[in-house]
Amino acid sequence: MPQPKYLSLIALGALLAVAGCSKEPAAPAPAAPAGSAAPMSAEQPHPMPTAEVADVDLSGIEKAANGVTVAELFATKEQLAGQPVTLRGKVVKVNAGIMGTNWLHVRDGSGEEGANNITITTGQMADVGDVVLVTGVLTVDKDFGMGYEYDAIIENAEIMVEGHDHD
Repeated sequence: MPQPKYLSLIALGALLAVAGCSKEPAAPAPAAPAGSAAPMSAEQPHPMPTAEVADVDLSGIEKAANGVTVAELFATKEQLAGQPVTLRGKVVKVNAGIMGTNWLHVRDGSGEEGANNITITTGQMADVGDVVLVTGVLTVDKDFGMGYEYDAIIENAEIMVEGHDHD
């Protein structure tokens, strides 16, 4: 027999699905410009994430002073867990306003597939193509539920936009 707390979670999930996530838009929403998240509207209960940009030029990104590369962060994540980290990279994906925060995916050209993209949560905003200096505490093995699991994530980060690629 399931425990009451699990039944409550199941009921809450069903309520959320019925209350908003299952709403169909009345008309197709206009396409978001490349590199930005679609705005929220009454017809669209959740902002749509941007598509990951595979052809962003990652050359020339210098490692932050006293910082780590994305590859170094993943290679030493257990030692860095719970510690402040600094890195420089280029924003390759933006999901704005999810769970009250902005989600940026940052790469610096280092690392192999699966260890070359760090997710950042922040109250600040940057655009796809921006070079950013990121500072925040590294969290490892974060599970937000619903399949959103991160081997490494920098939550509540401070970012400084240093430049932008003009495609």
